[in-house]
Amino acid sequence: MNALENEAEFSTERLVDPGSAEVERAAESALRPKSLGEFVGQPVVREQLSLVVDAALARGKPPDHILLAGPPGLGKTTLAMIVAAELGTSLRVTSGPAIAHAGDLAAVLSSLDEGEVLFIDEIHRLARPAEELLYVAMEDYRVDVIVGKGAGAAAIPLSLPPFTVVGATTRPGLLPAPLRDRFGFTAQLDYYSQADLQQVITRSANLLGVEIDPLAAAEVAKRSRGTPRIANRLLRRVRDWAQVRGTGQLDLAAAKAALEVFEVDPYGLDRLDRAVLEVLCQRFGGGPVGLTTLAMTVGEEPETVETVCEPYLVREGFLSRTPRGRVATGQAWKHLGLTPPAQSGTLFS
Repeated sequence: MNALENEAEFSTERLVDPGSAEVERAAESALRPKSLGEFVGQPVVREQLSLVVDAALARGKPPDHILLAGPPGLGKTTLAMIVAAELGTSLRVTSGPAIAHAGDLAAVLSSLDEGEVLFIDEIHRLARPAEELLYVAMEDYRVDVIVGKGAGAAAIPLSLPPFTVVGATTRPGLLPAPLRDRFGFTAQLDYYSQADLQQVITRSANLLGVEIDPLAAAEVAKRSRGTPRIANRLLRRVRDWAQVRGTGQLDLAAAKAALEVFEVDPYGLDRLDRAVLEVLCQRFGGGPVGLTTLAMTVGEEPETVETVCEPYLVREGFLSRTPRGRVATGQAWKHLGLTPPAQSGTLFS
C-alpha cells in the first residue's frame, strides 16, 4: 500500500467507524458548501477564486487552469465543485492514481464538452506519459491519438473544446515544473483557525438538524487539528454520543465525554499520536530515533507515521525532525506527564 492510500485508509480508521465509511462519505458530501459565499475560512483563496471566476464569466470563456494545494481535508475538492457550480457547468472527477496510462487520460479529455471543468485529485501522482499528454491538452487543447504500433504507428491530432483543469495536490513540490507552469492560478490552502472551525461546526450542526452549544463547538474546534474534515467527523461522533448516551443535547459535557470515548485529547492528539510520543520518550529516551524503527515499535507502516501523524506533531511542537532521527520536545514530555532524563536528545521548547 502506498503512502497516500495508507493515509486515506488510516484517517478513516482513526476518526470514523470503518464499517460506516459509505455513510460517512455521504454525510461529508451533504455538509459541503455549494458556493463561495457559503464556504467558511480561506478568505484570501475565496477572494482570488471569485475574481478568476467572475472575470471568466464576464469574458464568456473558461477560466485559466487552477491548482489547489494544501494538506488533506481543507476543502480542495469542495472548491473544485464550487468553481464548476459558479461557472454554471458540469464537473468531471478523476484522480492521478486512477490514470495509469496516457490513453486513460485521452479518453477522459476527448469526452469533455466545451467549458467543462476537469478535476484531477492528487495530480502529482499522474503517470509520466499522462503528464506529457496533459501538457499539450492544457496549453493547446489538443491530444495526439496514437494509431498502430511499431514503425507503422502514427499520431493523429484531435482538437478539444476549451475546458478548465482544476488540479488538487497535497504535495505541490512533487509536481514537475512543466505541469505546474501550465496552471494560470495556484491557490495555497492553509490550516483553519479555531474561530473558523467553530463556524464550520455550527453550520454543519444546523445542516444535520441538531443544535450545538457554542462552548461545545469551540471544544470540538480546538481538537480538530485545524482541519474542517476532521471537525465534521468529530461533530458527528459527538452527536452520536449525545443521542445514545447523553440527553440529546450537544453541550460542552457531551463534547468532552464523546471525544474522550474516541480518544481525542484536548490537543487533538489521538491514539497513534500518543503512542508515537510515548514510545519515543519511554523506550528511546526522547530520541533521536529513525522513522522506520519508530514506526515498527508502534506497529504501523513508516509512511503512515510520516504522512498522517508527524506533520501535526511537528506543527504543534511535540516532535522535531533532525538529520539523526525524530526527537521529542519538552512539550511532548510535559504533555505525557513525564520527566526527561538528564542526558537525552530531547529538544526543550
